[in-house]
Amino acid sequence: MGDTPADFLEFAHARSDQLYRTACLLTGDRHLAEDLVQETLAKLFRSWRRIDRSQAPVAYAHTVLVRTFTSYRRRRSAQERPVDSFPDRGSVTAGDPELRLTLLDGLARLGPKDRAVLVLRYWEDRPVEEAARMLKLSPGAVRTRSLRALQKLRHVLGDELLADLVQA
Repeated sequence: MGDTPADFLEFAHARSDQLYRTACLLTGDRHLAEDLVQETLAKLFRSWRRIDRSQAPVAYAHTVLVRTFTSYRRRRSAQERPVDSFPDRGSVTAGDPELRLTLLDGLARLGPKDRAVLVLRYWEDRPVEEAARMLKLSPGAVRTRSLRALQKLRHVLGDELLADLVQA
C-alpha cells in the first residue's frame, strides 16, 4: 500500500466502527466516544507515513485510542458521573439489556486504568500481553490490576444488585 491520504481514508473508514465501539466501552458516553475516535484518528493521520502497515496498524490504532483515553481522563477537569438510578430491575438474565447498562454503570465508577484493563481483557477478550503493551504495563501488572478492578466492580455491582433484589 502506498503512503497516500486515500490509504489512510480507507483504513479509517474500515476501522472507525470498531474504534467507536471500544471508545464507547471506555468512556460510557457516545459523544465522548466520538471525540475520542476523532482525536485518535487525528493522531494516526499525523503519523500515518511512519506507521508500518505490515505490522498491524489496527493494534496501533487501538493502542493510541486507549492511551488517548487514559490521558484524557487524567487531564479532565470535571468528573461527570451519571446520577440517575435505574428503576426496579427485577431478575436479570445474560441477554438482559438492563444487565448491560448496570455493567456499563459499574465500569463508569472505576478509574480509567481499571476500566481500560477490564474492557481490553474481558469485553474485547484481548490477551494479557496485548493489553499490557497497549497500557504500557507489564503483564504481571495487568493481571494484578485486572484482579483488583474485578474486585472493585464486584463490590460496586454486588451492593447495588443485592439492594435491588432485597427491594423486589
